[in-house]
Amino acid sequence: MEKKRAQWSSKIGFILAAAGSAVGLGNIWKFPGRAYEGGGGAFLVIYLIIVVALGIPLMLTELSIGRASQANVVTSFEKLGHKGFSWAGWIGVVGAFIITSYYSHVGGWVLRYVFGYITDAPMIYADSTGYFLNMLGALPSGETFFPWIAIVFAAVFMLINAIVIIRGVESGLERFNKIGMPALFILLLILLVRSVTLPGSEDGLAFLLSFRWENVTFQTVLAALGQAFYSLSIGMAIMVTYGSYLSKNENIEKNSVIICLMDTLVAIIAGFIIVPAVFATLGPEQIGKGGSFAFISLARVFEQMPGGQFFGVLFYLLLLFAALTSCTSLIESIVAFLTERFSWKRTGATIAVCLVMFLLGCLYTCSQAAFPIKGIWFDAANGISFPAFGDAMEFLTDRLMIPDCALGICIFVGWVWKPERIIAEVEQSGVRFKFAKLYRVIVRYVAPLAILAILAISFVTGTTLS
Repeated sequence: MEKKRAQWSSKIGFILAAAGSAVGLGNIWKFPGRAYEGGGGAFLVIYLIIVVALGIPLMLTELSIGRASQANVVTSFEKLGHKGFSWAGWIGVVGAFIITSYYSHVGGWVLRYVFGYITDAPMIYADSTGYFLNMLGALPSGETFFPWIAIVFAAVFMLINAIVIIRGVESGLERFNKIGMPALFILLLILLVRSVTLPGSEDGLAFLLSFRWENVTFQTVLAALGQAFYSLSIGMAIMVTYGSYLSKNENIEKNSVIICLMDTLVAIIAGFIIVPAVFATLGPEQIGKGGSFAFISLARVFEQMPGGQFFGVLFYLLLLFAALTSCTSLIESIVAFLTERFSWKRTGATIAVCLVMFLLGCLYTCSQAAFPIKGIWFDAANGISFPAFGDAMEFLTDRLMIPDCALGICIFVGWVWKPERIIAEVEQSGVRFKFAKLYRVIVRYVAPLAILAILAISFVTGTTLS
């Protein structure tokens, strides 16, 4: 007798879990910098158009495949009668495995900074670069050592994830996100109020609310495309897995809109926190994006901000919740695959994959500053190169595996399984899919061309659009 498949116990639980998966570190430490570079309000408009035109349809597609098949991302293609497309699912699972390996370690760095701002804020202010590098096993003198601080905190971060996953869909993922996502939004609102009330923040607000179309280039559009695409967890095996836990009476179309808008709202609020705060303290020329900006540059913002230590703790707690909600979803997609495909027990599968991913992630952390561990990569701009191992891991997932998985799904739905199957799945809940004709065009032509553009630009220029 087939074991009954887990399901979300409530609509709000599913939405918060799916939104938690989509909301990640990139929403908070990359989006504000991209918005600044792309002309403030002009970038926001472009980003919103892309989310509506591409993000929502792709989210709907993956959720529908999952619910129709009631299976993990690899088995789903087989259950839908097209085993030949299982390669897209395999890419998604392997990609999720690699992403979790390094994402869990970055989550550990964030956890370290939560404690750092509680206990060591003056030390962070005194030398933010040195503090960050010391965590990663390097000294200003050039001497390196094993980055045990970063490794220990990554282990704690991974342990938290494992505990959530072992508890299952309803008692683990759903319950955790019912706490984590509201907490994330509360922290966002507190930091937003603090940022926009800083003297001088009005200049940053004015910039974000202005439409500087002269700053918009083709690269701006591509950056917005990459940011939206990666932010929504498309092509990572997650939404197919989450969709497989949905009941047939759930309105997938409506839920896809809500999830995408929640993810976008977090990114926009983060922009209205960081851009005004940096304008008010350091000046607009200091706005950046990515880990070095979040861990190093923002220390000077908190140093100059009244109550900066307290708000520093809140900011890294915000990052921590974003990292946890995303990481748990990645692990769930892998564990769901192992338990269904190979009949592993959930506890054993979770412990095994978390341990292996943590150990692989140790190479990622060690390659940042402590040891010259190299990977290998190839693109048209640089030919064969040997970047740091951690960079090679990100290149493999961001530039190749995620777009390939999403492209495979679009080709499958658009030309093999056919959009009519998705439309029928959406209408299972008793609602008419009003944008069915437009959806056919997007999944067959627009989305694949956009994904091919991401792949081409990444290969030709050697840059990542996420």
